[in-house]
Amino acid sequence: MSTALFTHDDCLHHRTPPGHPEQVARMDSIKTALAAPGFEALDRREAPLCADEDILLCHPQSHLDAIIASEPKDGIRALDEDTHMSPGSVQAARRGVGGSMAAVDAVLSGDVTNAFVACRPPGHHAETETPMGFCLFGNAAIAARHAMERHGLSRVVIVDFDVHHGNGTQALLWNESRVTFFSSHQHPLWPGTGFPEETGAANNIHNIQFAPETNGATMRAAYEAEVFPVIERVKPELIILSAGFDAHADDPLAQLNWAIEDFVWLTEKFCALAEKHCNRRLVSTLEGGYDLTALAKSVAAHVGVLLEKGA
Repeated sequence: MSTALFTHDDCLHHRTPPGHPEQVARMDSIKTALAAPGFEALDRREAPLCADEDILLCHPQSHLDAIIASEPKDGIRALDEDTHMSPGSVQAARRGVGGSMAAVDAVLSGDVTNAFVACRPPGHHAETETPMGFCLFGNAAIAARHAMERHGLSRVVIVDFDVHHGNGTQALLWNESRVTFFSSHQHPLWPGTGFPEETGAANNIHNIQFAPETNGATMRAAYEAEVFPVIERVKPELIILSAGFDAHADDPLAQLNWAIEDFVWLTEKFCALAEKHCNRRLVSTLEGGYDLTALAKSVAAHVGVLLEKGA
């Protein structure tokens, strides 16, 4: 078995204003990191384009129509103060959805053990009809609905360890009893949601808040107490990670103090849970991470564990 890497150069054509943290250079830094010695065994695949009906697994037609209509013919258009589109943004976003779904297909078929999807724009802030927080479509949520509606799964776990609350994934799956969603995030911090009492219509939502300057030791204790025991009870058939690396101490958009070793620890723990409960089936899809050096090193460490556990 092996680890698949899904990515596509279309993700380089989604452009944001100069100085914007969610920039093309994020993809360049990841590409360079995963071209280094030690990653030769990665099964490198092109992230396919998704179809309209794939996006409609989570978003209404009105949202898809609005996103398509918002793409400029030239230049950069602001959808809000954080979220922008350029020519090629819709194509890039379709690769993120398509890559996440293809990764689900690959692991559920047994073609590969696990997979990492390196696409942008990210997806976990896109709400039902609202693009926000750099995100247009809910990649992880759509991947989960794809696994359930088209592969027949009934127990999917999504864990979002990005430093910002996964408000979009939460909104898209609020009524979805077949998904157990965890978001750990700094609080207070944008978008200001993600309180413990936000539990979903089916008590399927779990929010874990970390105060600014929280370190890896505090994070590990919280995951041991609040995340892993619930996953053990759920016994998932698939684990999806919304892999944001902006909780790293060097990230400019937040104030958590996680280190590379903390992302390694998390990845090892989730691989172990996947091995115990779902035949090692795990999909990880890129979310945040805005210090380019920290992002590259964190992704390399994360994918390195996937490779080791996927062999």
